[in-house]
Amino acid sequence: MIAHRNLGLVAAAATLLAAAPLSAIFERWTWLIQAVIAVAAVAAAAALARLGRTPVWAQVLAMLGGLTLALTWLFPSGDELLAVLPTPATFGNFADLLTGSAEDMRTLSVKVPDTDSLLFVTVLGVGGVAVLVDVLCVGLRRPALAGLPMLAIYSVPVAVYVDSVPPLPFAIGAAGFLWLLVTDNVDRVRRFGRRFTGDGRDVDVWEASPLAAAGRRLAVVGLALAVLVPLAVPGMTAGLMTSLNPGVGAGLGGSGLGGAPGRVDLFAALSGRLNQSQVTDLVKVTTTEEEPFYLRFGVADDLRGDGFRVRGPNGQRVTGALPDPGPSRPGIERTRHQATIEVSRDLDMRLLPVYAEPVDFADLGNSWFYDPNLQVVFSNRENSRGRTYSFDYVRSTYTPQALRTAQPLPADLPLRRQQTVTPDVPQVRELVAELTEGKRTEYDKVRALYEYFSEDNGFTYQLNTEEGTSGEQILDFLENKAGFCQQYAAALAWMVRDAGIPARVAFGFTNGNRRTGDTFTLTNRNLHAWTEVYFDQMGWVPFDATPSYGVPGSTRSAWAPDTDAPEESTPQTDTADTPDETDTANGPDDRGSNQVEEGNDPAAVANDGTPTQSAPIWPWLTAAGVLALLALLAVPALRRLALRRRRGQPAPAVRTVGAPEADAAGTGQPVVVVGADPDRARADAHSAWDELIDTLVDYRVRVDQTETPRATADRLATEPLHADTDAATAARLLGRAEERARYARDPLTGEPLPAALSTVRAALAGQANRRTRLMATVLPPSVLHRWRATVADTSARLVASGGRLRYRLLRFSPRRLIAHRAGR
Repeated sequence: MIAHRNLGLVAAAATLLAAAPLSAIFERWTWLIQAVIAVAAVAAAAALARLGRTPVWAQVLAMLGGLTLALTWLFPSGDELLAVLPTPATFGNFADLLTGSAEDMRTLSVKVPDTDSLLFVTVLGVGGVAVLVDVLCVGLRRPALAGLPMLAIYSVPVAVYVDSVPPLPFAIGAAGFLWLLVTDNVDRVRRFGRRFTGDGRDVDVWEASPLAAAGRRLAVVGLALAVLVPLAVPGMTAGLMTSLNPGVGAGLGGSGLGGAPGRVDLFAALSGRLNQSQVTDLVKVTTTEEEPFYLRFGVADDLRGDGFRVRGPNGQRVTGALPDPGPSRPGIERTRHQATIEVSRDLDMRLLPVYAEPVDFADLGNSWFYDPNLQVVFSNRENSRGRTYSFDYVRSTYTPQALRTAQPLPADLPLRRQQTVTPDVPQVRELVAELTEGKRTEYDKVRALYEYFSEDNGFTYQLNTEEGTSGEQILDFLENKAGFCQQYAAALAWMVRDAGIPARVAFGFTNGNRRTGDTFTLTNRNLHAWTEVYFDQMGWVPFDATPSYGVPGSTRSAWAPDTDAPEESTPQTDTADTPDETDTANGPDDRGSNQVEEGNDPAAVANDGTPTQSAPIWPWLTAAGVLALLALLAVPALRRLALRRRRGQPAPAVRTVGAPEADAAGTGQPVVVVGADPDRARADAHSAWDELIDTLVDYRVRVDQTETPRATADRLATEPLHADTDAATAARLLGRAEERARYARDPLTGEPLPAALSTVRAALAGQANRRTRLMATVLPPSVLHRWRATVADTSARLVASGGRLRYRLLRFSPRRLIAHRAGR
């Protein structure tokens, strides 16, 4: 019973640890406090049920009862008995919370605030998982199966979180699961009695089991691989690969804008596409509308300190009935059109380019969904590459007078709460207040902010922007007043939100300047970003603040005219067909060097105005990798060559011994005695013998360490070198020199040992096959064997040192101290 009680507590703790990834969803930690209360109630109910030795089904009922009491106390309706006993009104409140949670999931984005509905669903889910884990671990003794409900908790943030879920919460949850497995297995092992090591030594009570220690090591290695390997595999996550490849957005693979919906860094993808010097056809669209607005495929509406992010879409299948924008009314004209899209194989993403407000799709299966809030078409399994499809859509146009009639949204409306949240940047807030001062309607406020991004206020179009010093990207842009579409769109959306009006950033294509009849050919140069503002009873209305001269195919409207157009001109509603017409329609040609088309990198434009292809970098990377590999492979050969050269250096033939007395002839000159240096001769003999042994190893000739030098030399002379008299004589000379150097008082001197080595080496090389000669030159086995022995010796020393350190640390083991104290 004590073992079951301990296992039940570990199961409850492991469930809470498995819920750690939910921290990536909520802004605060209220969910954790309430989850702890619910799981504690489940564990307490299970412990009480086991005290009565009840069957498993009774334990399940007891845990469900404890969870119900905890939920009643945490989410009361006001009609409970004694604050914890539920009534019919309590369950009605639970049903309302479940209904409200569906609405919050549809409208809110992570990280979500502490709403009662979301907290209720979270606590209910964690409590239900706690019941399942307890039943599987304690009731059925199948702890491995408990990983399935624990994994279900982790799947929630993976499915809804915009970015990759941080690895630390996953590691915490995995540690809880491993703790559960270890606890169960320790309980099973203890039933066998005393424990012994592999060599038969009795294991003390306080000492960890060797099997458990091995299991912990394997668990740590497996957990580390589970966390680190996905970070390094392209396509599984963007965290590490994005940091290693700056300038490539998450989900931007090759020539596509790929990635799962909600995990695409559209800002980075757009920036990467616009800075490509090569023009690539991406989309062909044929539409019945004479002058369509921008083709869109993505939306970023989650504003954080580092800018706008993409929220995961959620919607219905495109094969069903889609929302109808409604009929036209005064000031709002809605016309229905039909379009056919052909996506090239260079555009690979799980989002489809469509016009706003589609109402009917053809040629798309059940794998594609439409989010009516984001107005995007997405899929979790298929992509847009090479796809052709048709759809009907509604084009809505507005008059400024109609937009002025729009009333502010209620402050408690989820859409306004979510889409008007901005980071605290006082300088931006002061600028917004100054620009909107005296404006009575929401449209007039938006129009004042929109007109601020004009050439009269110093704003210009540039692809290459300067880094600021404020620490805030929006402040740098507002100070430098130079950027391209994504800066203009994000800045306007931020400022509109600061004015208390919902706004977001949309991504798509302009109409470009390549039109044939009703067909537009759109390239990577036509990728664009603009701002959409929400007006009550009218929906999302587009505003494009980017200077029109920098955007080929730029479209302006009556409610958002071209702020840089000459005063005598009327707002332009149609697109220019050529770059020259665009420049003429938007003003004189003296705008300076900042006049470039969207996506034209000034550094990549030649003198004749045509973009030049930059040289690909992959050949240089490949060449560098090949050179590095060759250099690595050359290390053993260079090491062998250095050893051979050092061993083959000729020794000094003589040494001088001075005699102070005069010679016999009485000349008074000192007597110089010339003789061999025995120490150097002995060292030279050893070096020559070592070189001979390495040569034998390189050419695959057997080496017997138990033989004497003479025996080895005789074997060489009679076996591999018997046909070469000179080589056999040289081998015997080397053997005799080594024998004299080892055992004799005086070593062998005056013999040409380097020449003998060369003779033996040439003879062995002549008898070896081509592969052996190649390996002896490129990857000499003698060097590799020596390195392998060095690594093995070093590893053995480290293991021995670790064992000694562990033995010393075991003296202070808390388990040992507690066991000894209990024994006394």
